Amino acid sequence: MDLDTPGSGQHVAQTRGKLRVYLGAAPGVGKSYAMLAEGQRRRARGTDVVAALVETHGRRQTAAMAEGLEAIPRRTMSYRGAAFTEMDLDAVLARHPQVALVDELAHTNVPGCRNGKRWQDVDELLDAGIDVVTTLNVQHLESLNDVAKQITGVEQHETLPDEVARRADQIELVDMTPEALRRRMVHGNVYPPDRIEASLTHYFRPGNLTALRELALLWVADRVEEGLQRYRTEHGVVAPWETRERIVVGIAGEPGDERLIRRAARIAARTPGSDLLAVHVAADDGVSGHGATLDAQRTLVASLGGSFWHIPGDDTAEALLSFARDQNATQMVLGASRRGRLATLLAGKSTPTKLARRAKHIDVHLVSMESSGTRSRAIARLLSALPGRRARARRAAATADALSRLAVSVLSGHGDPAGLLEEIRDMFGLTAVSLLEQRRNGGGPRWYVMASAGDRPPDSLAADVALPITETIALAGRGHPLSAEDSQLLSCCAAPMIAGLLRRRQDEQDADAARTAADRRSRSAVLAATGQQAREQLQKAERALAELADPGLAADQRAALAAQGRHAVSYVSQVIADLSELRRLHAGALEIYLRQVDLDEVLAAVMEDLGPGAPDITLTLPEDLPDVVADAGLLTRILTSLTADALRHCPRGVPPVIAAASRAGTVELRVTVAGSPEPRGSEPDSLELRLARDLTEAMGDTFRSAESPDGARALIIELPAAASRPAAATSGRGTPSRA
Repeated sequence: MDLDTPGSGQHVAQTRGKLRVYLGAAPGVGKSYAMLAEGQRRRARGTDVVAALVETHGRRQTAAMAEGLEAIPRRTMSYRGAAFTEMDLDAVLARHPQVALVDELAHTNVPGCRNGKRWQDVDELLDAGIDVVTTLNVQHLESLNDVAKQITGVEQHETLPDEVARRADQIELVDMTPEALRRRMVHGNVYPPDRIEASLTHYFRPGNLTALRELALLWVADRVEEGLQRYRTEHGVVAPWETRERIVVGIAGEPGDERLIRRAARIAARTPGSDLLAVHVAADDGVSGHGATLDAQRTLVASLGGSFWHIPGDDTAEALLSFARDQNATQMVLGASRRGRLATLLAGKSTPTKLARRAKHIDVHLVSMESSGTRSRAIARLLSALPGRRARARRAAATADALSRLAVSVLSGHGDPAGLLEEIRDMFGLTAVSLLEQRRNGGGPRWYVMASAGDRPPDSLAADVALPITETIALAGRGHPLSAEDSQLLSCCAAPMIAGLLRRRQDEQDADAARTAADRRSRSAVLAATGQQAREQLQKAERALAELADPGLAADQRAALAAQGRHAVSYVSQVIADLSELRRLHAGALEIYLRQVDLDEVLAAVMEDLGPGAPDITLTLPEDLPDVVADAGLLTRILTSLTADALRHCPRGVPPVIAAASRAGTVELRVTVAGSPEPRGSEPDSLELRLARDLTEAMGDTFRSAESPDGARALIIELPAAASRPAAATSGRGTPSRA
């Protein structure tokens, strides 16, 4: 992504050098490499280029790209008894090349240098008419330093004023996906081997890299937007260019506009990266007098991630349209007129109607504003005034309308008590609404807030509105008492919806509890079976020890009994180790170190762990199988557990098969048992399988099982591939073959 930001004038462009910044989200994405590649391109075109200061950090590819470029010797500085090297600013100025390559723009110079920061050195080079190509990480920008610290937990002490980067003539984003950067780490292309594991499990976690990448993309996108707006202004472009969704919502400052703001926010949320701009036009029609209401709406807009604008204008429609055009808006959200049809005809076209006619390239959304608390109260008043059969019909219509609104709210995303309460609060014009549950904790019964909406929601039935839902659930509201008709409407419409949501939530909790109980039963069954097997092995060991006491045993019999006892003790020791490993894993105390792992070495360790007494196992690995990213110790443990389980269930004379295949950036490992005589379900039915599954998932990988029509069962784990390499396949215990 390349951003050109023209200078402020022709004279400045002729006397001052141009600054090009390569911006990255994290170390290792290739900023220095890109800077050097740019230097090589310009040098090939005949431009006088020098490497004023380049930090290769021991990376071979970066050092290779610097070959052939003239390097200005660094200046050695002494500070607190230690020697440091910095860019020799005077030497670069004296050399006066056309282009200087200067790495790490945010670097802090050693005390004693003429300038405290490297960007100040770069300013001097630019003032001298020297073009500078430099590098910068997004976390070093002052405006993003605190955000980056929250993401990574690492405070950056070297920062750069945003204005310095914003003044750059060109900003180019050097982008790399988190997965690609982590692969570079594993391959040793970023840090030396002793720093790889710590970096992958701390600063370079996928979540950290994704968040930093998003920061860099958004910051550059804002710079692109600044350049676009400057271009549109300079060239008099009025029609909107839909390069980015901007939703303008017109606010009248009246109660009920909160619904309009939330509707516009939902539209903006459907398009990531879009902007929400709420605008109030101060006109001499009395609308702008709602100071407290506007302050509350300003707070709501800010909480939804939007910005609030207060602009003057006698013609509301024209002021809104002018603002939307200036902001390159793509959509406008307006409240439909609250006036009746006759009043609208007498007063002329409404503001929404005028805007819809004049907007041209801007989409205009008209949102009905008649379904607020004001409308429900108006309906109630009408119902009380209408006699007989007609009143009952209108009351039924109002109830159906409210029920429909609440149902749509549930189906469109408010499928939770809090969202439904917000809809109820808005519909009946209440300040706050709470869903309360009565519980007994030690003393007498007390009310507890389950969910709420609005400001300072009530925490008891001592409120303006109190509506029982069930024996222990009630709805409480604050703001104003409801009329009898409104109370009936609320009871008929809201109560069933809330009861339904509570039942659904209870069903989900029951399902979760059932899954948890099933998992506990499965775990208990595994532990019971394991305990029984351990007791049987201990009994074998005891019998072997008792028989060894017979002095008349032959040497071969004594050796067989000793081997039997050792095997039994080894099995029990392994059970204890597996249980300890599971306990540490479930307690979150198991440390995981991901790195590049050679599967040949892992399988060799698996064979050694299984011991010499196991039957043959068929290993099939393709020649071009890549290494994988995994914890070598855990992967060995996983495969050992899977293979041990397979050995116990394989038919006599048909050994299990361990096979591997590379598929679209992943490596699939299969342990297959042919024609198992025992029915096997998908749930782990042994301690080995449960340990294998839990360890695999702890590494962030996939564990599953599959059965073929002939009864063969495969236990499968999927691992991310690291890098391709030639590898000999093996068949049998350590016997080389070609797959």
